[in-house]
Amino acid sequence: MTEKKLKVLAASSGGGHWEQLMAMRGAFEGCDIVFATTIPGLLAKYDIRDGLVLPDCSRDSITMSIRCFCSAFSIVIRHRPDVIISTGAAPGLFCLLAGKLTGKRTIWIDSVANVEKLSLSGKLAGRIATLWLTQWQHLSRPDGPHYAGAVL
Repeated sequence: MTEKKLKVLAASSGGGHWEQLMAMRGAFEGCDIVFATTIPGLLAKYDIRDGLVLPDCSRDSITMSIRCFCSAFSIVIRHRPDVIISTGAAPGLFCLLAGKLTGKRTIWIDSVANVEKLSLSGKLAGRIATLWLTQWQHLSRPDGPHYAGAVL
């Protein structure tokens, strides 16, 4: 009998968030993984043929944020991952929220760029994520976020 592969949704915005997610790509070896980002060209750059594109959004646009959340929720319902992981920002947070609402395990890794304090999405992720991580030891707290090392 073959063992069921862990289904993972790995989602992030473009730029540095995506680069950090790609730096962790080896950790997903052996998993059934789907990547989602906000910039279609990034999928081709990393030879990801079955990746998904989320609408980009920020706290400055309620309309785009609602659209992004609806897209994230649809992706979670359609792909039914066991685990959702994100390095940020808002689109990744919406994937985690959709995961929480559907009973999935979720992991947030706040960006290494947030040296002095957690990002707004990172702070909100603490209320959503099953595992809440920071890449800076001095930002870790006993109740989270926790420090397990840096991606970059």
